Amino acid sequence: MRVYANTDPRLGPREIADLARRVEGAGYDGMHVSETVHDPFLLAMSALQATSRIVVRTSVALAFVRSPVAVAYTAWDLARLSGGRFELGLGSQIRQNVEERYAMPWSEPASRMREYVQVVRAAFATFRTGSLVPFVGEHYRFTRMQPYFNPVDGVAPPPDPRILLGGVGRRMCRAAGEVADGYIGHPTNSGRAVLVADVLPALAEGATSAGRRLADLEVVAGVQVITGETDDVLSRARERQRRQFAFLYSTPAYRGALDHAGIGHLQENLARMVRQDDWTDLPDVVTDDVLAALVPTARYAELAGVVAERVGGLVDGVTLALPVDPADDHLMARVVAELQKTAPPHRHEGDPA
Repeated sequence: MRVYANTDPRLGPREIADLARRVEGAGYDGMHVSETVHDPFLLAMSALQATSRIVVRTSVALAFVRSPVAVAYTAWDLARLSGGRFELGLGSQIRQNVEERYAMPWSEPASRMREYVQVVRAAFATFRTGSLVPFVGEHYRFTRMQPYFNPVDGVAPPPDPRILLGGVGRRMCRAAGEVADGYIGHPTNSGRAVLVADVLPALAEGATSAGRRLADLEVVAGVQVITGETDDVLSRARERQRRQFAFLYSTPAYRGALDHAGIGHLQENLARMVRQDDWTDLPDVVTDDVLAALVPTARYAELAGVVAERVGGLVDGVTLALPVDPADDHLMARVVAELQKTAPPHRHEGDPA
């Protein structure tokens, strides 16, 4: 099993470089940089320049607020810069954010994302060969590339950056199975029940429709855990996760995980509390029992076993954050090393698990 560090979305380019060095030192396979308040490609460049071994992946860059060819240029340059260590994770975001926060148009996301990935791949092929590889679809049209604008330079490039898709709904998972190199699970659909019932079957459907196998994809679960070495650290981590839980599951699109846990009725209460900025009463709704249903607690010594029990045999990789205190990095390094010994899924054609 591969282990990736997920990162605090508020870290800027300077801080992300320091974190990347810690990630590499703790033995992780790579790190995910998100798009929240900073440009993910700038963050990725800082992380790549600060390291020499790990994969750095956007998780996820927002596709529909950018041209797919512009994204292809950036991904190509980052791959060249790093000797092939950059990977492109893409996601759609919700309609309200795309239209109102980014002032960009919206259309049906799954079919559009499918074409978006195809345009990016066509651009990569154009850059690699020096000859236009056109694409014409319902949403995108890529039919022009003058030699002046083609970055081909006669130097053998690294392999095309791998493309992974993030998503929650069945249609987006199916699109990932059709066109992507992998899938990055959202924290709200990375539990065992949701993976088995929803995510893996949809990925397998998409892969089969494209003449591929589920085994051709890297499936990464966005595991949420509460961990630490002392009662005080665990208590503080639990309260952070309680607030995060309320924020995430107040969104109707993420209710599925609550339904699988038998607590779907909480979604409307959480939505109301978040709208009213009512964080004081969260413990009355997100009790320790509710939190434990979806976010397990474990000290470092037990953490690898808890994560493996949650997603082992289903996914190829997981995300785990570094400790808040760098002094505990060596403890997480042991967790990472133990998880890396976990056998990958034994998938067969037609068998999503």
